Amino acid sequence: MSRQLSSPPIDKALAAHILARMGEVGQPPERGIDLVNVGNNGVLDVLDEEYLRPIAEEGRGSSFKLVQAHYGGGKTHFLHCVRERAWRRGLATALVGLSPEECPLDDPLRVWLALGRALSLAPVGAAAPVRGLDQALRARIFALAEAEGEAAARARLRALARAPSEAPALRAALVALGDAVLDGDLSKEERAAAWLRGEELSAAELRALGLRELPSRAAAPRYLRALCQALPALGVPGLLLGFDELDRNLSLTERRRAAVADQLRQLVDLCGQELVPGLLVIHAAPPEFLRLVVQEYPALQQRLEAPRPLGARSPQSPLIDLERLDLTPKELLVQIGLRLLRVFCAARDVRLDPALQEENLRALADELLAGSFELAHRRAFVKAAIDLFFGQVEREQLVDPDGIRRLGGEGGRLVLLPGAPDPFERL
Repeated sequence: MSRQLSSPPIDKALAAHILARMGEVGQPPERGIDLVNVGNNGVLDVLDEEYLRPIAEEGRGSSFKLVQAHYGGGKTHFLHCVRERAWRRGLATALVGLSPEECPLDDPLRVWLALGRALSLAPVGAAAPVRGLDQALRARIFALAEAEGEAAARARLRALARAPSEAPALRAALVALGDAVLDGDLSKEERAAAWLRGEELSAAELRALGLRELPSRAAAPRYLRALCQALPALGVPGLLLGFDELDRNLSLTERRRAAVADQLRQLVDLCGQELVPGLLVIHAAPPEFLRLVVQEYPALQQRLEAPRPLGARSPQSPLIDLERLDLTPKELLVQIGLRLLRVFCAARDVRLDPALQEENLRALADELLAGSFELAHRRAFVKAAIDLFFGQVEREQLVDPDGIRRLGGEGGRLVLLPGAPDPFERL
């Protein structure tokens, strides 16, 4: 019998948020991902102890990790799990979705602006994280003034203004925004925030901020280094930067693939040489990306090769393989289902028999595993499991084989719209 319901109770609002997110799109929730995460804790523990802890406690160490998994194999989920651990350590985080058209890795300015929009500090309590570089800085300045006093907050800004920086313009914009927040100067505050968001400012507005340039593609590669140099002065020990390859890269020309590979190589070297303090970069990509980008460019491949993936025996490996998990495929699905069961009961204020539902979940896992040739079955299983629980509320029972087949089929079809092509045809 499962012990799920003997665990500490889950907040009902948080459970409802998790249930809605995972039931609608099969994707990880913004908060509370630990409540539904299984199978990858061994790798997460290594990242936490070997990389996040030194950054949090000593402000040192920068590293690059490449995560590989097929589509639907848990890359985004894994990045959310690492982010949750980074928040617990007090780090800033930014998860950036990469795509050839919207946010290509070979365009440093668009990547920087996306990073600025995604950046967030550790949320306080059950509150949603404050998102955006300008909003996060505002929140940090207010928190410092409240905890240490306004004079101490101003002293931190003065120290930041004098600190070395790879991009003095970015440092000046951060200081200007902090000063404006403490002075209550809303006009200056908005101008500085607009600069950080990459918006147009007039020459007069730039001069009023003590700036001479707008964010540019030529300067963008320096902004990440400058941000990592600035964070410790504000009491933030480091940054977790997660890149998530959202779209397939078959359409990229050879020239663009070479540019992407070169950007990755520079990022790996940046972390390896520790030119920036307290930066952990995790780039999540499917095998297709590794084949078309990494393996085609020896300079990058040589940097990312390792005898074995990251784990307790190989904590320094640059490669994380999500297809080598702590559990078998069936047991992974079952444990996900049992965690979802606990969340469902908390969200809907009901009680279902965990032993009986475990039997249903095992049958559902068998059905989906038998009919799937790739890891996208995890999303289908999540949706089907939640559908199962809703059907069990009025009458709890073992589902017969025909019912299990219907659940499995409906879970797989939920992601398809009328007239839409079958996503498996693109593999």
